[in-house]
Amino acid sequence: MADGNALTLQHAKHLLRRTGFGASQAEAAAFLASHATRGDAANALLSFKPAGFKPGGRYFEDIHDKWIKYMLKVKSPLQEKLVLFWHDHFATGISKVLDAKMMAVQNKLLRVNCKGNFKTFVKAINVDPAMMEYLDTPRNHDEIPNENYARELQELFTLGVKDSAGFDNYVQADVAQIARAFTGWDYDKTAYLRDYDHDFAVDYPTRGPKVIFQSTGGFGGGGRSFAANGEGEAEISTVVDIIFDHEDSQGKNTVARRTARRLIEYFANPSPSLAYIDAVVAASGFDTNFELSGLLHQIFVHDDFYLTAVAPVGAGTPKSVRWPIDYVVTSLRLLKMKLKGKELYVDGGSYNRVLNQLSNMGQTVFDPPSVFGWDWEAAWVSSSTMLARYGFARDLTAARGGGGSSFRPSKLMSLDLTDPNDILAAATDVLGITGDLSLSEQSTLVDYLTDGGAFPSLDLNDYDVRNVKLHGLFALLMQTPAYQLQ
Repeated sequence: MADGNALTLQHAKHLLRRTGFGASQAEAAAFLASHATRGDAANALLSFKPAGFKPGGRYFEDIHDKWIKYMLKVKSPLQEKLVLFWHDHFATGISKVLDAKMMAVQNKLLRVNCKGNFKTFVKAINVDPAMMEYLDTPRNHDEIPNENYARELQELFTLGVKDSAGFDNYVQADVAQIARAFTGWDYDKTAYLRDYDHDFAVDYPTRGPKVIFQSTGGFGGGGRSFAANGEGEAEISTVVDIIFDHEDSQGKNTVARRTARRLIEYFANPSPSLAYIDAVVAASGFDTNFELSGLLHQIFVHDDFYLTAVAPVGAGTPKSVRWPIDYVVTSLRLLKMKLKGKELYVDGGSYNRVLNQLSNMGQTVFDPPSVFGWDWEAAWVSSSTMLARYGFARDLTAARGGGGSSFRPSKLMSLDLTDPNDILAAATDVLGITGDLSLSEQSTLVDYLTDGGAFPSLDLNDYDVRNVKLHGLFALLMQTPAYQLQ
């Protein structure tokens, strides 16, 4: 069984990197010493109790920065990696919602439900005020239904447009009918139903019975009625129950397969095999219980999860590009640095605030570009966004103001090292990329330290040497492909 498989140091580092915000070589070794098997490690990572943290503030900048600060200090990084995933999955943006407090409430909702029951989670999202505003639920009326939420509920949140064999999971008639269930809903501080604005069958007999999935889902020609438990408020819950019973063209639970695929793409592999997907669903029973914690456990212990643990970069299964937010938070945590001031700026280089740094890298949390969230992988990489990442690395290692907002290598490694190879090894240990560099990259970095061999040893206790060579080495390492990928 994969649960009982021994964890190696390389695997421990990979697991901590993918489920959290990086790990130094020492942190990975300590984790391995306490968790010898994959199952033990997965259990430890998933043992957290979801926190009720909600970023406070009246304005977008307030909640943005409060969330960043929380990610920098959270004791269970997997929790925030899951919140980021669900923020992308249930994408909602301040640009349309225009209410920071509602966005903060949704952020807490994502956190509380991040590893719980997925069906319960979707039902909660149905009536989340930020989501309702973003996808036009208050503008969905009995006389003129708005199909926006009904479409995205199926396309993005649960079923997907097509199944693994390329067959449609729903048709336009299903969108139109589900939109009827959500007519009349509005929110104040919480959601409520305006009965006078709801589509009751008796008032609109020409729209036919409230039935969905007559041609997909394995329900037969009769489909399923979402008014079976009563009309009005109950319908939106019944719709979700029916969606979670949907089967694809191969007789597999559609929601379970798609949710597993998306989580694997995020945590493990940008192109997972169907065998991996089906194995973790079956082992966890996710297709019947829809418990996310069990599904995540199986994802983290499966052999395929560790396919991308191989090093150096370029060997084995293609790795994933770190999200900008992951790159920023990981760097700050590994270097044991804080952002400075009320505006959370980097205390060096361009002295730019982290909100702008992230925006330049292509990601502004609380404001994804569309209902589809962010494009992942290669979409994170362009000449401008990579220059922004390099600039962030430069700024971090140039921070000299003093205190926790400064880059202080003496807090991370010994300054008594003199051999350039030992210095390089110590720096890669700090950044968690030991063994991930090619021989050519290592040789180039040693040449940098020694000025092409002119100075075969270094005195890191000399301020000028440390300020130029060691600080520069960390900046260069943070710009390598090995550090951009995971």
